[in-house]
Amino acid sequence: MPHARGPRKEPDPKALDAAAPLRHAAPMRKLWLIGIGTGNPEHLTLQAVSALRQTQVVFALDKGGAKTELLELRRDICQRVLGDHPVRFVTAPDVSRRDEIARYGDRVDAWHEERSVIYERLIERELPPDGCGAFLVWGDPSLYDSTLRILARVSERARVSFEYEVVPGISSLQALAASHKQVLHPVGGSFVVTTGRRLAQGLPKDATDVVVMLDGACAFEHIDEDVDIYWGAYLGTADEVTCAGPLRECKPQIASLRAEARARKGWIMDTYLLRRRDTG
Repeated sequence: MPHARGPRKEPDPKALDAAAPLRHAAPMRKLWLIGIGTGNPEHLTLQAVSALRQTQVVFALDKGGAKTELLELRRDICQRVLGDHPVRFVTAPDVSRRDEIARYGDRVDAWHEERSVIYERLIERELPPDGCGAFLVWGDPSLYDSTLRILARVSERARVSFEYEVVPGISSLQALAASHKQVLHPVGGSFVVTTGRRLAQGLPKDATDVVVMLDGACAFEHIDEDVDIYWGAYLGTADEVTCAGPLRECKPQIASLRAEARARKGWIMDTYLLRRRDTG
């Protein structure tokens, strides 16, 4: 008696795929952008410590001169946190902004492009295809720091492949508020974060609380309003120096403190909160 056959069944693609040999993805470089706070090793979060322990190479730009201390502080932080864990520091000379470019935005864009070429070269040459590297970012990577933008630029060019993650850190805003025991905004209100370059155009009209960063030219000296200032430099470190009170009274004292600190260390990082007084 002839054997009856049913309809022919097509092979199940899922079954074939499951039976196929495992396909191994190509190795991928991994980069961490780690916020390290304002120089105090205790500012590092547990997430930052975990990322550092996965890191084989730390990349950094050397600004030269007195600012070499900023590079050494990064080394000290790694030594404090990692102990005998092997990590290699790879540095390159930093580039300066090109003052001959008149427009500020264009000047910064050119500076970012030059830095991106340096980063690209360092990653390609110094980090193996399956390696893990890190950039240690002062404060928090999201706040007045160029590293995240520059790495995004390198990634978009796709000349060297890598993935990257961001680890947040304690910013100078938080360190300032903690040092002065202040809340940065009124109840239910908001505050403005700006730069000294913008403050030079005047205190924002609708803001009661203004945090100012990157004020190398002491723009606060030109503010003639009834405001209080909460100022601090080298926040959160052993070198921390602060001053608070009515702005008109504090101006000469802050100027003196800044000059003395800069002469002693060769560089200064400071920030401050300006708070309008309640005139109601």
